[in-house]
Amino acid sequence: MTETKLYIIRHGKTMFNTIGRTQGWSDTPLTAEGEEVIHQLGVGLKGVAFEEAYSSDSGRAMQTARIILQEHTHGEQLPYRTDKRIREWCFGSLDGGYDGELWGVVPRILAFKNYEDMMSKSITYEELASAIMAADTADWAEPYEKIRERTWNGFEDIAHRREKNGGGNVMIVSHGLTISFLLSLIDDSLPMQMGLENGSVTTLLYNNGSFTIDKINDLSYIEAGKKELTEKNLL
Repeated sequence: MTETKLYIIRHGKTMFNTIGRTQGWSDTPLTAEGEEVIHQLGVGLKGVAFEEAYSSDSGRAMQTARIILQEHTHGEQLPYRTDKRIREWCFGSLDGGYDGELWGVVPRILAFKNYEDMMSKSITYEELASAIMAADTADWAEPYEKIRERTWNGFEDIAHRREKNGGGNVMIVSHGLTISFLLSLIDDSLPMQMGLENGSVTTLLYNNGSFTIDKINDLSYIEAGKKELTEKNLL
C-alpha cells in the first residue's frame, strides 16, 4: 500500500487578511497578491501526484483550490470535494470585526494584559474557545468540544478514506487557526501555531488511525513555483 500523505494548505491572502479583520465564518475573496502567490504555489505543486483534492466550503478556500488545480498537471481529472467540517473557527459576533477587537477582549477575559501577554504564556485551545464564546454577544461561537469533533473527524475521515483506497497524496485547503488546532490535537506539546502563512503547506502522514507531522508552514512550493515562472518570463 502507498503511504497516505495530506498536503494541508492555508488559503491565499484575502481582503480581510490584508486590512486586519477577523474572518472566521465570514468570507472575502483573495486579493490580486493572494491570487498571485497561490498561482505560484500551484506551479510548485503541479508535479505532486495527488489522488484527490478537498477544501472547506468557504469561498476563499474554494477559490484557492481552483487556482491550484488549474495549474496542476492532472487538475482537471482530480476528484474535488468540499467539507464544511474543515472550516475556520467561528468567532460569532466578532466575525468581520477588526482583529484588535477580538484580540483586545479575549486576553482580558483570560486575565491577561493584552494579546502579547497572552501569547507569552501557555494557554490552551480550550481556554481560547471558551473566551471567544464569552466575548460573542450573538451566541454563535462554537464550544470547544464541537470544534474538536468536527476538525478531527473532518481530517481523519479524509485520511482514512484515502488509506482504505490504496493511499497516496491528498490536497486539502483549510484555514490558519483550524490547521494549527489540528496540529495541537496530534501533538499537544506544540505551541499555538498562529503564524501559518497564507499559501503555506503543512504535510501529515497517516497510518492506521494515527497522524505523524511531517512539515509545518512549508513555503518551498511557493518559492519553487515563483522561480519557475520567473525563469519562463526571462526566456
